[in-house]
Amino acid sequence: QVQLVESGGGLVQAEGSLRLACVASGRTFNTYAMGWFRQAPGKEREFVAVISWSGRLTYYADSVKGRFTITISRDNAKNTVYLQMNSLKPEDTAVYYCAAGYKYGSTKWDEYEYWGQGTQVTVSS
Repeated sequence: QVQLVESGGGLVQAEGSLRLACVASGRTFNTYAMGWFRQAPGKEREFVAVISWSGRLTYYADSVKGRFTITISRDNAKNTVYLQMNSLKPEDTAVYYCAAGYKYGSTKWDEYEYWGQGTQVTVSS
């Protein structure tokens, strides 16, 4: 069992930056691929990025790569995965979720085993 707790969301002005963090409980964190998803009001949950268990492999959704600078990373010693977002835009406003899964590269939310409660990111214009 893995429990995930996100933090780092908040209100930021357009072109600002945020770094989200997701801390996992349990001693098997480094066996999971970790993903970030987001869900805006009235929209489906959207894949953002995923990182392999080792941190060597990362993959980003095409929909976010060109819209703002984004970097996923992890620190297995701290059981934490990060999402650094720069040059944010109002359309990036959403609840951001981290998720743990067995398969690296999954972009579908139902392929992840464990989820955090989400952290709200609001970007003002």
